[in-house]
Amino acid sequence: MDRWVETLAFGDLEGRAFGVGPGDAADDLLSDPASDRALDAYSRTVATVADAVGPSVVRVESGGGGRGGTGSGVVIAGDGLVLTNSHVVSGSRQLRLAFAEGGHSRAELLGNDPDCDLALLRAELPRATPAARLGDSKRLKRGHLVIAIGNPLGFESTVTAGVVSALGRSLRSHNGRLIEDVIQTDAALNPGNSGGPLVAASGDVVGINTAMIGGAQGLCFAVSSNTAQFVVGEFIAHGRVRRAHLGIAAQTLPLPRRLSLAIGAGPRAVRVGEIEANGPADRGGLRVGDILVAIDGTEIHGADDLIRSLGSDRIGRPAELAVIRDARLQRITVTPIERQPRA
Repeated sequence: MDRWVETLAFGDLEGRAFGVGPGDAADDLLSDPASDRALDAYSRTVATVADAVGPSVVRVESGGGGRGGTGSGVVIAGDGLVLTNSHVVSGSRQLRLAFAEGGHSRAELLGNDPDCDLALLRAELPRATPAARLGDSKRLKRGHLVIAIGNPLGFESTVTAGVVSALGRSLRSHNGRLIEDVIQTDAALNPGNSGGPLVAASGDVVGINTAMIGGAQGLCFAVSSNTAQFVVGEFIAHGRVRRAHLGIAAQTLPLPRRLSLAIGAGPRAVRVGEIEANGPADRGGLRVGDILVAIDGTEIHGADDLIRSLGSDRIGRPAELAVIRDARLQRITVTPIERQPRA
């Protein structure tokens, strides 16, 4: 039993946090007179994580631009890099950070990506402010312990704990695009938690808390740390997240079953509603009314699939589009270009 208590307190993300070996039985653990020590181990784990990561969590105060509000953020580098949500800082001309150990500092916006609801700030940190470590969210499993730290409703350095409820969720961002690889948790979140870290028992940040469903119990979501690492890398390299686009306005369209079977497509596709003059689609010969069913052999089942397929790796690389035109399947080559951020 002592081994089980110890490994719970210092477990990793590989499922060894509970220390149950081949010869252990759940019934024995539950009926053991020392099982109350497991609760102590759980408490120690949460407290240890809160003490280690809590000083890295900041309050983000936004103002100017006709709006103002507060959220949370987490220091991820000792030179002053702070990760938070895009919706916490969007539209603000003035940003200020309040630190867990006291003191304030003005912050500069280095990058903002509404598509993934992430933003990167830089600020002067108080001496000895620790940086949290971004972990590998792919090592998470359902049931793993996670701890959320933030400033909900103005209550500083609040800690809540729960488990990973589901992985690989998709969540609609504030600008209408889908955020992929979202973590669902029942660790309680409230307004003001946005931008704060979701932390594993190892002390690694595995997500950035982004949303809750009002009126629901225990339905909270975080952008995965692997997505965050990609976005931060793009911010540092390019000042933005680079994505490709075709220069079209598209909408999801259900396909008649007979047609989808005849061409070997899925039940839904994308109809081209508008084409940007002299854009990639226009130059490639795409027409309004064309129905896009695949890109480079990968089926497109809707507008979200189309957006998801247009990553930075497609910029400047010719792509073969399978489209239905005049009731016939045709193939058109279009070279996507980089989508420019909105002013």
